[in-house]
Amino acid sequence: MKRPFSLKMARQTAEAFLKREGIVTLPVDPFAIADSLDIAVEGKPEGADGVSGMLLRHGNSFGIIYTTHIPSPGFQRFSVSHELGHYMLPGHPEQIFTNNIHVSRAGFVTNDPRELEADHFAAGLLMPEAPFKAEMNRHDPGLDAIAAVADQCLTSLTATAIRFAELSDTAVAVIVSTGGIIDYSFLSEPMKALPKLDWLRKGTKLPAGTTTARLAADPAQVRAGNRTADAVDVRDWLGGTTKAEVSEESIGLGAYGKVLTVLVSSSIGQDDDPDEDEESDDEVVERWTPRFRR
Repeated sequence: MKRPFSLKMARQTAEAFLKREGIVTLPVDPFAIADSLDIAVEGKPEGADGVSGMLLRHGNSFGIIYTTHIPSPGFQRFSVSHELGHYMLPGHPEQIFTNNIHVSRAGFVTNDPRELEADHFAAGLLMPEAPFKAEMNRHDPGLDAIAAVADQCLTSLTATAIRFAELSDTAVAVIVSTGGIIDYSFLSEPMKALPKLDWLRKGTKLPAGTTTARLAADPAQVRAGNRTADAVDVRDWLGGTTKAEVSEESIGLGAYGKVLTVLVSSSIGQDDDPDEDEESDDEVVERWTPRFRR
C-alpha cells in the first residue's frame, strides 16, 4: 500500500539527513551531498520543455542530470536537490522510474504529489528551518529580506520567497505570475488567518490596477528585472472582510518571463482581540501546498 502524501514529511526527511551529516550552516551544497552518496551529477545544456532534471538508475547506481539552459545557480542547485529528494524519500525509487529514468519538473510548477514532495525536500535541504529562520529574522520582512536570505542560501528568489512565507510569523503572501496570469501562491499562517479569504486561483488574471499587473503588462520591464512597490488594501488581492494595508513589492524574473510578488503586513494576524465581525469561522488547519483552486 502506498504511504500517504506528505509535504511536511518531505521537508523533515531533508532536515533529518542534514542533522545526521552534521550540516548546520548555510549554504548547503547539494553537489557535495550527491558526491558523498556516490551519485554522479552532470549538467546538460538543454532538455525537453519544462524539464529541470532527471534521476537515472542502473542497477544499484544512480545519477543526476540537471538542465543548464536556465543560467541560474539557484535553479540548478534546487533541481539537483529535487532529484536527491526522489532518491531519498520513502517510496519514490520504487514508484517514479520508467525504464530506469525519471524526468522531473522542479520548482512548484506541478500538482503531482511526488514532484511536490521532491520540491519540498529540496526546500528543506537548501533552506533548513533553524539557520534559515535565524537569517530571516535579521531583516524586516519584504523583498529585500528575501533577496538577502537568497544570497546566503544560494537559492533562487522564488524558492526563497516560498520558504520565507512558510516560516514567517508575519502575514506574507507570495504570488508568481506569467504574462499577467497567476501560476501559484503561498501564504504564511498569519495571512491565512484572514476571515473569509478568497484564495488566488491558478490561471486567473492578476488583480487589475495593481502595480504588479502594470509591471507584468510590460515584458521589457519583466526581462530587465525591474521592481515596483506600492501600499494597497489586502482585499484588492485576497478578498475577505478585513480592511488592512499591505506592502506590495514585485520584481521581474528576467528571461523566465515571470513576476514575483510579495505582500507583507505587520498587523494582519497579530490582533489578539479581533472585532466580532472579523472573526473567522472554525479554524481549519491546512496542508502547506500551492493554492491551486479548481
